[in-house]
Amino acid sequence: MKERTKFNKVQSIGYIMKKSIRLYITGTVQEVFFRAFVKENAERYNVKGFVRNLEDGRLEVFLEGDANDVNKLIELCKQGPKHSQITKVEEKEEKFQDFKEFKVLHF
Repeated sequence: MKERTKFNKVQSIGYIMKKSIRLYITGTVQEVFFRAFVKENAERYNVKGFVRNLEDGRLEVFLEGDANDVNKLIELCKQGPKHSQITKVEEKEEKFQDFKEFKVLHF
């Protein structure tokens, strides 16, 4: 049974709460292994989606999966890997896309 709530576009499928979100991360986020950091942690938490560098220097991250796991990964993205310096994280709730894996995309 699918049910959409008013807030956070979280979907309930059975007893599992699903969540999809797009992040735009600003700061020193390129050339510091940020994409690999996100992919490694996405696989650790079984979160699907993608990460890619944007031409304007930001990082775009699309995350979907179990709401608790997605939330954990969002917090990790806000901290970033060792040499990153995050100045801003924009969050945009998204429709669930049902990605099958997590990929590092290249523009």
